[in-house]
This record gives sequence, structure tokens and C-alpha cells, in this order.
Amino acid sequence: MNRLTNFFQHRILKQRTVMGLLCGLVLLAQVPVAQACPFCSAPSLTLTEQLSQSDVAVLVQWIEAEKGDLEKAGKTVFEVKEIIRQSDKDKLKVGDKITINRHRPGKKGNLFMLLGTKGAEVDWGDPIEVTETSYHYVSQAPPPEEKTSKRLRYFLKFLEFPDQMISNDAYAEFANAPYEDIATLSKDMPREKIRKWLSDPETPVTRIGLYGLLMGLCGQGEDVEFMEKKINEPTKDFRLGIDGVISGYLLLTGSDGLDKIDESKFVPKDVAFSETYAAMQALRFMWTYGDGRIDKARLRKSMRLLLDRPELTDLVVADLARWDDWSVMNRLMEMYGAEDYNIPSIKRAIVRYLLVASKGKNKNGGGPDAATTEKAKELLAKLREEDPKTVKSAERFFFLK
Repeated sequence: MNRLTNFFQHRILKQRTVMGLLCGLVLLAQVPVAQACPFCSAPSLTLTEQLSQSDVAVLVQWIEAEKGDLEKAGKTVFEVKEIIRQSDKDKLKVGDKITINRHRPGKKGNLFMLLGTKGAEVDWGDPIEVTETSYHYVSQAPPPEEKTSKRLRYFLKFLEFPDQMISNDAYAEFANAPYEDIATLSKDMPREKIRKWLSDPETPVTRIGLYGLLMGLCGQGEDVEFMEKKINEPTKDFRLGIDGVISGYLLLTGSDGLDKIDESKFVPKDVAFSETYAAMQALRFMWTYGDGRIDKARLRKSMRLLLDRPELTDLVVADLARWDDWSVMNRLMEMYGAEDYNIPSIKRAIVRYLLVASKGKNKNGGGPDAATTEKAKELLAKLREEDPKTVKSAERFFFLK
């Protein structure tokens, strides 16, 4: 297993630890939260966001620079070529010289954007090197105040643009955007290009999850086989973004596709953990964002298959509780402390499942019926007698909203 795989396996395990704690803290919280693209790398501050947050912004040309030493700071001199933003009180004009007290290497004629915040004087940030193309890209982009779907329609044109600065920034705009806004662009998405990007080994792996999702939103019947081939590529290594590809596939194929995911990712015991976990993430995505594309009872059925995977059981039990699946209560009690399941995190998850069930109906109408609630209380009482330490530990970080 290579170093990259080890890194991402560690990242998954770390994520599992955090998720396990969160499951204990906020089981069944019913507060909807607008989230950024679920399969994109961590959101970053985009160029338009940086521009909108600045008080002063200018396009400048590099003139000269001087390195610093122990006695004095370096400096760089720029000439203003265009005023992007300034208040009525500011006096900057084209042709003015701006000196910043740090060395920025460059060549005469190199273009930069300088963004500053106003205090007693303008505090200039680090110069952002641009080309004429990237400058026009930024200056013509819709500002953050515009409707997100309208802004994304502009940035969609620049995904995989030859200028890496532009393509990275366009991707970041999608990474920051809620799925609901991305989905509205389905008819505008360049289907053939997206398919090509998914096939191209030169496509940055951090973008595969987004492109898989886009393929699911704009794909057609003839794309199903293509996505299946992508999903089922033989691997023992971690594949960044495959969760987004599986989610896109499920958006495109519905329950029929989920049958195949069951067969390829959930039922076989020799599937790499990272692949099964990615498919599990896709189940969660469909539960939250699928808008009925796959019936929720069908999603629960697939999630229950993962109870046979001890390395995932604690997370599965938490999901089943959130999804109001009380059909496995007897099975969980059989698993409690049994071989392969005699793990503290699994036992705590089962206790929390029973704690949720013992509370009965919640204010949103979810939760078990009265008979199931009473049964959960009885089973909890039994575990308090037989394993008080685990029950106390599970209750420590548990509350319901």
C-alpha cells in the first residue's frame, strides 16, 4: 500500500473518530444545515470573495524590487494600471506608484492584483499574480452578493480551463456552493466534457467527486455503463472522489443502480474498506439530497447490509437511529458483545440507539411507536445491569434535540 493510500486511510479513520463522537453528541438533530459541495475538497476563499472583502483593489504592473537584509525590509514597487475598487475619498489613479514593504520577485510588465484594507493607511495584502486572461475572469465574475446559481453558471465555463489559476478558482466556487444550487445547473452542464474529465488521468483527483456528481445530474442512459466501469475499477488503494461518482451514479440510476452497489460494494467482504465507506457516504448523500430518487425504505435496506462489517458498525447503527430504522433492535442486542462486535465503540453505538428509541416520538414526528419505545427501555435496563460502565460512557455524550 503506497504512502498516499496510507495518508487517506488515516484520514478516513480520523473522520470516523470525529463522526462517532458527533453521533453521540447530536443523534437525531433535525436542524437542516446548508452545506458546501459534499464531495469537494475543503472550501477556500475564492478570488471574488477576496476582492469583495477588500476596501481597495487595483491592477498593477511590477516595476522593481529590492531584497531585504538584517537591517532593512525588502520592498517592491508597482505601477497602477487600473482601479478596480476604491472609495470616493481615496486618491489612487492610473500611473501612481505603490510600494509595499516586502520583496516580491517579478519581471517588468508582470501583472498583479493588489488588495488592501483601510486603516490609517492602506494595508496591502500579498500581491496576486495574474495574466490578462485571469484578470478579466475575476473582474467579470458575478460578485458574491449575486444569486449562487447565477454565479455558478459563470464559473461552470471555467472548470478545467487551461490557466490553472482560473480552473482552481472556478472549482473552489463549486466547492463552496450548496448542492441545491449546483443541481439547478443540470441543463447547462457540458456532459461530454465532464465525461472526458472523469476519464482523463490528468484531471486532479480532488475534482473527481464533483465531476462524478455533475455527471449524475446531467448524464443520460448511455452514461450508466461508463459510470459503472469507473466505480468498479479494481483497486485496493484509496480513491479520492469515488464517493461523489457513486452518488452521481445513484442519482442517474435510482434503485436499480443501488442494487448493483449492494452487490459490488456492500455484500462482498473482500472489498477495500475505503470503497465500502465511499458507497456508505453515497447512501447518506441520497438520504439527505436525493429528493425521493430512491425510496428511503430502500436506502435503509442497503445500510442494514453494512451491519455485517464490524469496522463500520458503529457508524451504521448511528445512521439507522437517525433514519428511524427500529427493525434491527433485536439483531443489535444479539450483536452486543458478540465475537467481532465486542468493541467499545460498537457497544456505545448500540446503547445510544436504544437511548434514542427509548425517548419515543420526537417533536418532528419521527421516532418509534409506543411498543418499540417500551422495548428499548427494557433492553436499556438490562444493559445497565449487565454493562453499567458502557451505558454510562454512552450517556456521557448524548442528547437529543
